[in-house]
Amino acid sequence: MYFIFKENGPESTFETYNIKHSSVPLPFPMAHGTTTLAFMFQGGVMAAADTRSSCSGLVACPASQKILPIHSHLVGLTSGTSADCALWKRILARELRLYQLRHGRRLSTSGAAKLLSHMLHPFKGTELCVAATLCGWDGGETGPGNSTNAKVSLAKDERSPYAYSILDQGVHWGLSVDEAKSIAREAVYRATYRDAYSGNCVDMYHITSKGWTRRNREDLKEEYYREKERRKHEKTERRDVTFSD
Repeated sequence: MYFIFKENGPESTFETYNIKHSSVPLPFPMAHGTTTLAFMFQGGVMAAADTRSSCSGLVACPASQKILPIHSHLVGLTSGTSADCALWKRILARELRLYQLRHGRRLSTSGAAKLLSHMLHPFKGTELCVAATLCGWDGGETGPGNSTNAKVSLAKDERSPYAYSILDQGVHWGLSVDEAKSIAREAVYRATYRDAYSGNCVDMYHITSKGWTRRNREDLKEEYYREKERRKHEKTERRDVTFSD
């Protein structure tokens, strides 16, 4: 787009011209916006999200909390309108607490996802914007190795293809807690590096049979500098090998 200034006697006007550039269509649309992810491993569930909230093309808040604890063994990864997500998190937490008081046990993670989906369904087609992934631990103190306890249930989510490249090649059942934390952090970093609508910091929650624990918030620029040093080191090693040959 460019502007041309024209003189029309005493008055001056701007005329706007749009230039249409032909481009090769992408094989699939590249998503942009909030980056949230969660995966199961032998140590429980690892959930991670960035902290940047955007409003159109502006950064509205660089330190928002997108992982919202619902009860001691359940968290929700949210994206969409921040106010809507916070409101429905409180509504879901209330309903789950009432269920626990009536029945003497917590509702399962998949049941909580179905409950949230049914509560949101009447608002389909309205301006309500809530996307959530529920991550929790079902069952008792049977240990993290039981795959039937750790749950990641989808109520509604927008998934980023940027993070999948890291998760697909790195996630497997036998991960340690530190390895899972590293993969989650790197996946969020890769997504934020390629998407201006995500960024700033990364929040991580680890859910086990004892409940959720929040990891310290980390600035993603530290991951950028670590990646830069790693590439510099690899380049130096390749150069040394070449000279030695």
